[in-house]
Amino acid sequence: MTMMNHRPATVLGTGVAIAGNSDKDDFRLVARLRDKILARLDPLLDISNPRLVRESIEAIFPQVLSEENAAITRTERVRLFERVVAEILGYGPIEPLLRDDTITEIMVNGPYAIYIERNGKIEKTPLTFENEEHLMRIIERIVTPLGRRVDEASPMVDARLPDGSRVNVTIPPVSLVGPVLTIRKFSRIPYTAEDLQNFGTITPEFIEFARACVQARLNIIISGGTGTGKTTLLNVLSGFIPANERIITIEDAAELQLKQEHVVTLESRPPNIEGRGEITIRDLVINALRMRPDRIVVGETRGGEALDMLQAMNTGHDGSLSTLHANSARDALRRLETMVLMSGMDLPLRAVREQIASAINCIIHLDRFSDGSRKVVQVAEVQGMEGDVIVMQDIFRFQQTGFKDGRILGRLEPTGIRPKFCEKIERAGIRLPPTIFGLNGNLNAYRR
Repeated sequence: MTMMNHRPATVLGTGVAIAGNSDKDDFRLVARLRDKILARLDPLLDISNPRLVRESIEAIFPQVLSEENAAITRTERVRLFERVVAEILGYGPIEPLLRDDTITEIMVNGPYAIYIERNGKIEKTPLTFENEEHLMRIIERIVTPLGRRVDEASPMVDARLPDGSRVNVTIPPVSLVGPVLTIRKFSRIPYTAEDLQNFGTITPEFIEFARACVQARLNIIISGGTGTGKTTLLNVLSGFIPANERIITIEDAAELQLKQEHVVTLESRPPNIEGRGEITIRDLVINALRMRPDRIVVGETRGGEALDMLQAMNTGHDGSLSTLHANSARDALRRLETMVLMSGMDLPLRAVREQIASAINCIIHLDRFSDGSRKVVQVAEVQGMEGDVIVMQDIFRFQQTGFKDGRILGRLEPTGIRPKFCEKIERAGIRLPPTIFGLNGNLNAYRR
């Protein structure tokens, strides 16, 4: 069998070379080096200090490598050292992927298939784990420090890495392909509104409009499918909140990176190993109302907490922001209805819709296109009720103009409608030019 270190290496964006095809002999070599180094590390070494541990590994590595009589080049030696360090301190074969800032998602489908998402496109990597036991060892390294366990009795676990990246683990018997590990990468440097504009996700007109909506304390829902950039946009919009306000953020896994000084971050907690101690998003929303918030920002609404959030919006806690999964702005309202009914309160459907219509001012919908790009495709105003139906009006819609060089062309365009909530924006001392809404001339001519 050919040794992996004689094969060409592929560089995955971090400057760390990774062999194109890992085979059993190479895995065995790394495992032997790992075990020998672990046996020789000082038992009094502070393992919570990665720098000291790495220095100790670096001191021991030449000796254990020479015992293997492996004839390797300097480049291969560096690669082998990094793999051993990743096995001892990091997350094995996926460690370089976690350090690659161009990768947004890592998907491990069993030990022999590792996929990534980059620029909105999924691609398969040449990396593998040695076997299921190797993959489970890395999974345990992720979940154990968080007080979680994953086994047949608890085969699905949500966790997060120290940098905030979201992790989902699903193992047999639920998964039929072996342990499945999915990691949504956490951006070290949060995107700004200008970044999203450069990506083509939003336009300068949208930025001015959204800033005015947030500062005027409108209640805003960001909707979209999985991986469309809802949390990223929520982080950008949260950045428009004035610095002198007290902000309470509520999330399953803390991802928002607000720059304001007065921010209180709350995070839900799953049950412990004994099945106790769970703290839900709904618990946190109810608690946040007792914390004298100026703003409540909920990372994702997906259950009965929707009712508590709507009631808060309708009782003076305006300026709230949240995201939810939906296929369109109209579908977002239907999802909200369903989630309110999940609260367990026996409410007539019309009463639920009245709560939604009076609480929500604006829905911003994102979509991910076939070229991998993410764009705001719809901005809608919730205007109120007509009979039993919630009335909505589009303010902006994405207009596709073509397709060139594999990229979708188009722009978020105004519909020519000035929203009713502009009156609230003006009462906050903010004036938006009519041109933002595709209008010209005297603004008074367009008042409703």
